Amino acid sequence: MNNHRKNGLFKSSLFYVVIALVLMGALFVLKGNGNSAQTERLQASQFVRELKTGQVKNFSIQPSGGVYKISGSYRNAHEIKTNNISFIGSSKTAKVNNFSTTVLKNNSTVNEITNDAKSNNAKMNVQSAESNSFWINLLVYVLPLIIFIFFFYMMMNRAGSGGTGGGIMKFGKSTAKPSTSKVRFADVAGEEAEKQELVEVVEFLKNPKKYTSLGAKIPKGVLLEGPPGTGKTLLAKAVAGESNVPFYSISGSDFVQMFVGVGASRVRDLFKQAKKNSPAIIFIDEIDAVGRKRGSGVGGGHDEREQTLNQLLVEMDGFSGNEGVIVIAATNRADVLDPALTRPGRFDRKVLVGRPDVRGREAILKVHSKGKPFAPGIDFKEIARQTPGFVGADLANLLNEAALLAARRGKKQIGSSELDEAEDRVIAGPAKKDAVVNPHEQEIVANHEAGHTIVGLVLNDARVVHKVTIVPRGRAGGYAIMLPKEDQKLLSKHNAMEQLAGLMGGRSAEELIFHSISSGASNDFLQATKLARTMITQYGMSDKLGDVILEDPSQPYAQPKYSEQTAREIDSEVKRMIDEAHKEARHIIETHREQHQVIAKALLKYETLNAAQIMSLYKTGKMPDKNSTEFPSEHDAATYEESKKALEKRESEKKQNHDSENHSDDENHHDNDNHFE
Repeated sequence: MNNHRKNGLFKSSLFYVVIALVLMGALFVLKGNGNSAQTERLQASQFVRELKTGQVKNFSIQPSGGVYKISGSYRNAHEIKTNNISFIGSSKTAKVNNFSTTVLKNNSTVNEITNDAKSNNAKMNVQSAESNSFWINLLVYVLPLIIFIFFFYMMMNRAGSGGTGGGIMKFGKSTAKPSTSKVRFADVAGEEAEKQELVEVVEFLKNPKKYTSLGAKIPKGVLLEGPPGTGKTLLAKAVAGESNVPFYSISGSDFVQMFVGVGASRVRDLFKQAKKNSPAIIFIDEIDAVGRKRGSGVGGGHDEREQTLNQLLVEMDGFSGNEGVIVIAATNRADVLDPALTRPGRFDRKVLVGRPDVRGREAILKVHSKGKPFAPGIDFKEIARQTPGFVGADLANLLNEAALLAARRGKKQIGSSELDEAEDRVIAGPAKKDAVVNPHEQEIVANHEAGHTIVGLVLNDARVVHKVTIVPRGRAGGYAIMLPKEDQKLLSKHNAMEQLAGLMGGRSAEELIFHSISSGASNDFLQATKLARTMITQYGMSDKLGDVILEDPSQPYAQPKYSEQTAREIDSEVKRMIDEAHKEARHIIETHREQHQVIAKALLKYETLNAAQIMSLYKTGKMPDKNSTEFPSEHDAATYEESKKALEKRESEKKQNHDSENHSDDENHHDNDNHFE
């Protein structure tokens, strides 16, 4: 342990800096005090006075800059007082034989000194200009500079190697190291088409002659693009794992550094390492950090990012080639990449890793369910149907949240109530059951959400009501979940208008029931305005503006390219569509006033209603039979302690019922035995 501590001390740059400062300080102290013990420093007037009184034995004059330096010796030793360094404030006497002083360069002073020296028989000597102090000046002024440069070099040396003992020349070396991946295609679910596109890459790395014999060339690069969390990085790892070749993984931001040229140097070094270990795979995550279109940087064509991109372009398709090296890159913004990077010859194949459909979500759930005990009757197909728009990361988080909830409740298996709660947590955040809610506000929220529910039940061509709740989650005081009947890739104008009406159901209910409005519908207006604007500017669903695209969805922050008149017409059409949806929602709630009140009262009583309960209330006005498997703490308990007590109570009741049943069976058996006797 002591050896490690010692090595760490001497490897620290701070240690050497402190030593350098101590040496420099000692050097200056010695220079300042080295001659003081043998030589007395005199003023010019004092020297002239002692020369006239005959106390000076001999002296020499030496020109130095704009003055004369005079040094000499006394006829008799002088006693002087000196400060003791060890004890501040104390002093002692010392005898000195030598002195030194400086006088100005003028003829009168020199003549006076010469005459006094002759009169008092003092030997006078004249020396040439000062030259013998060159090495002293070099030692005092140049040596500290050399020491400072040396330690600066050492610190940069360690910084360039990241503290791993490398050199400053390794600052431009790539930080990516070859690794092997244990991920296989079997671990990637819900992306069958995407995996098929990458199978050829694996086959080429395993058996290149199969393709080269036919004159085929494997793609030099594969670009994986799609929303976050869809599994782009996992696919790249699966390719490396299946092909069993060295896998170099690096982020696009790792190339770009403060010093110009470092990124390009790291690109060269990365491909050099990969070629030495070919066949190999280079995976660049978030390549848009370095591969954006050129000409947009603050430094024109000479900034660090563009130099790095230029070097990447050369390495991927230059004169030297990159035989046996396949580049796989991932990005969420393929639209901002430079065209020279995405052209055939560099990234020949582009694979869109989109959101999984219902079958893909079911397969992903089955993969992430491995190692998790689920209660009997859990249907992953139903969970997949209830989670449209979820990506792989969302589904993995859903199952993990369900497992955490089951552990919190003391269960040994993950049940449907945990999965249902986990779904709500992923969508809107954890419930705030302990929040103090004003009764009047809670009544407004219940009627508001009931308004969404009624409109969704009536206009159910494309969507069905899955759940409605008034339990606060995140920033929402309540919400209603409307799920599509099936996965849709196209949105019709009819379905879009139904969604607009559903969004306006909450405000319409507030107007009809309370004859006032609140701020609770602000998020509904935000979603409705976005949807209506998208219908007009991107989908061509406005008869007034026609079949034109006015806003590019790939450039959401670009300046509009239409006139002010067109902007006014867009705003007018957005308002018209929302007003029509508002009018239709109000009409639906007015004609279904009784069902609306039944659902609102049920929300105030039960707080959360599922699809079966909502449909029963809508058709019969009554709640369905209570599900015996429902978790008892969902409605009554507000805290973890209360939930745990409710669970223990339920388990105790189950055990008592089981024991009583066994006891009654024993008595019946005993009676039967007596009967046979």
